[in-house]
Amino acid sequence: MERTRSVCVYCGSRAGHDPAYLAAAEELGLLIAGEGWRLVYGAGDIGIMGRTAAAAQGAGATALGVIPVHLQSREVARESLTMLIVTENMHERKKVMFMNADAIVVLPGGAGTLDEFFEVLTWKQIGLHRKPIFLVDAGGFWGPLVALIDHVIASGFAEPSLRDLITVVPDVAALGPRLRGALG
Repeated sequence: MERTRSVCVYCGSRAGHDPAYLAAAEELGLLIAGEGWRLVYGAGDIGIMGRTAAAAQGAGATALGVIPVHLQSREVARESLTMLIVTENMHERKKVMFMNADAIVVLPGGAGTLDEFFEVLTWKQIGLHRKPIFLVDAGGFWGPLVALIDHVIASGFAEPSLRDLITVVPDVAALGPRLRGALG
């Protein structure tokens, strides 16, 4: 019996100002459900996090939420999750999310999203994993980040191969085929 593939989504606990961010969250949730994949995410029921989970679960996907105890009241853990894991701290949260994922998708978000992204990117750079990492550039959100990564490479602080460790897609429609290919 083939095991269910899991997609870890890093994203904001806020909605942001551009409606494209929430639209991408809904589209991603529907994609995950439509493919029969499991959503792994930060367990929140607010912002882009909440919208992704609501769309995925509303369309029949299972969802594993991982939240540190100190954020339970702030991020409002989604009550209808298939499984909720409460961790002691952020480090444990990131580890549990990563260990339960076959691929990582990054939607718009703030400092926490950037922290999660850079940690898995660094781990991949030093050979600790080979999981695909996708940046969904909804509304052009990740353009400055991609420019920063290119600047880091051009300034001699990383090899050009760093850019090959992530796949930037303009939207969820473009993500779908790439993610299907990565998950087999």
